[in-house]
Amino acid sequence: MGKLPDSMLDKLLAFATEAAQQAGALTLKYFRTDLEVDSKPDHTPVTVADRESEKLLRQKIEERYPGHGILGEEFGAVREGAGLRWLLDPIDGTQSFIRGVPFYGVMMGLEQEGEPVLGVVHFPALGETLAARSGGGATWNGKPARVSRISEIGDAALLLTDPRGFAPAGREDAYQRLRTVVKFERTWGDCYGHALVATGRADVMLDPLLNEWDCCALLPILEEAGGRFTDWSGKRTTRGGSGISTNGALHDAVMQLVNFQFA
Repeated sequence: MGKLPDSMLDKLLAFATEAAQQAGALTLKYFRTDLEVDSKPDHTPVTVADRESEKLLRQKIEERYPGHGILGEEFGAVREGAGLRWLLDPIDGTQSFIRGVPFYGVMMGLEQEGEPVLGVVHFPALGETLAARSGGGATWNGKPARVSRISEIGDAALLLTDPRGFAPAGREDAYQRLRTVVKFERTWGDCYGHALVATGRADVMLDPLLNEWDCCALLPILEEAGGRFTDWSGKRTTRGGSGISTNGALHDAVMQLVNFQFA
């Protein structure tokens, strides 16, 4: 399969944006209601809103692009050998969602032969949508999205989801090294933390553990906004099991700090 033309990427991005927004509208029907919360085998929470959101996304893909592959958090993979594959996280930040905190997102990424080519992250309760495709720039509610110009790590705003998540992943020392040199840090991250980096409202976002469906939409958004997204070793990948987003200017400094033991 040859490289997709820009016109096709634009069409796919428009489709993904509309689908993510429709799934987001569905989640709002359950947001801040008395939801039953189930626990998955990995002990993470899941609700009917997660499942219904992914079902809607899958339905939209099957109707429009029945030959495309799909990998979703709640319902697994179909057509794994397809050249074009959608990666879906129907609600990223379920803990936020079930507590009525608006920092959750619907994520859709598309990869071609394993390379992420577009991404959409929609935040239904905030009315924010980030979207990007390869070579087309990133948008935030339809306007250009750009990372910050912070160039000194001591001036950086560091984001994370849960400070207790670093030790189980073997990254506590790296986290402590980084947090001692930045200007300040904040939590309630999940995908919204990466979105804040992509829109210049923060400078570094750390995720010690991530799945493919968490990463696929983020990589093109961060890169098209002028930033970088890698795993903790600094590799540009969505399959590294972890993720760090930066404004680009700070990436090397962050990598040096988190991988200091290997220097």
